[in-house]
Amino acid sequence: MSNSKLIRVFEHQAIKLHQVIEGVTFDEKSLKALQGYYGSEGVPYYSLTNNGVKFNEFVGVIQVGNTVIEVLPKADKTTDGDAKTKTYWQELLVKMLSVVGLFDIQSTSDSSLKLKSNSILDLYFALFIKEVEYLLHSGLAKQYRKKEGNVTALKGSIQFAKHIQQNLTHQERFYVRHTTYDVEHKLHFILYKTLRLLKQINTNAELHSRIGVLLLHFPEMPDIKVTEATFDTLVFNRKTQPYKKAIGIAKLLLLQYHPDVITGRHNVLALMFDMNLLWEKFVYVSLRKYKKAHITVSAQTSKLFWSSSDKRQYSSMRPDIVINQGKKDCVVLDTKWKNLNGSSPSSGDLRQMYVYHKYYKAPRVALVYPGIVTQKEADSGEFELIDDIDNGVKNICGVITLNTNDKTAEQKPISDWQEQISKEIFAFASIS
Repeated sequence: MSNSKLIRVFEHQAIKLHQVIEGVTFDEKSLKALQGYYGSEGVPYYSLTNNGVKFNEFVGVIQVGNTVIEVLPKADKTTDGDAKTKTYWQELLVKMLSVVGLFDIQSTSDSSLKLKSNSILDLYFALFIKEVEYLLHSGLAKQYRKKEGNVTALKGSIQFAKHIQQNLTHQERFYVRHTTYDVEHKLHFILYKTLRLLKQINTNAELHSRIGVLLLHFPEMPDIKVTEATFDTLVFNRKTQPYKKAIGIAKLLLLQYHPDVITGRHNVLALMFDMNLLWEKFVYVSLRKYKKAHITVSAQTSKLFWSSSDKRQYSSMRPDIVINQGKKDCVVLDTKWKNLNGSSPSSGDLRQMYVYHKYYKAPRVALVYPGIVTQKEADSGEFELIDDIDNGVKNICGVITLNTNDKTAEQKPISDWQEQISKEIFAFASIS
């Protein structure tokens, strides 16, 4: 087992062949593996450039062989950064993933899950291992299943055709179909398959022995082909509820793993998240957490606004977040993961907010950005509809910039930032 090489870059950043980042060289083998993974149909995480790749708005981690490429979010002007800046954004990303339910940050209180210089991929591996260790310690859940085969004591129903075929000279045996109660079921098939995958792709020496111990004590299970449908059919009950977290991580790992079928040495595992969707969900969850009882916060609320004359086709609009306070007018928010860098919102974004204002009858709408508020943005933080001003009505489109560059935040719980976000947005919405 070789130690992994960690390359940390930011979203929308390009890396070239032989480029050295934090002492690690982006080599030809890694480039060819990413080119092969991209294929003819492409992937949304990055685009190919001349002797390199350029990452898109997706963040997370891609493992190519023993090279781990971590793509971090960044909401300021620069596209480069020192190790301290990258560590800050790495920790912020993990905290945001934890808030929206994609990573259990509470488990990082365990010394084995602390970030240190490891990648986010190591954290997912460590969390999965910790969950399976807990399940083994608690005792694996058993389930009933149908079983067919030869037994020496008659139980269940005899399958006469196969019994005669196989036991004509073995009258001491019975070929039967019966029900058994044991640990051999689909949940354990998935966990065992994931453990074997980790043994193959893990490059963290600290986790290697723990994976070996788990495989030694975990009952050997048959190999199964895993697809999206495999997880869709799972049903959790009172006994198997503790499996949900481990199965959730197993789903991420198994479905995003792409083996190198040619050489077998440059397999690709991609755990990537759309930063626009992550930002939207993070703001939404923060508002829901700190809202008052009389306030409702809804996400992705659709409204129809065009229909064909035969009523068979419809067009709908779906703003990111809608806030309501009793029977009062609603407030519509649209989150954008991009930095204005002192400029004004695009005309397209403002037109979109105009439509929300008109169709939802919302006197206040707002665009929500990450970053640092510049003086120019502070001076032009609100837009007013010109026609309404002439009529003595004040309808506002706000520009809300939520501070993502508080370097003291790494010592604070993420809930402090969530609370501050809620205060700013509810203050704009004139909701208390």
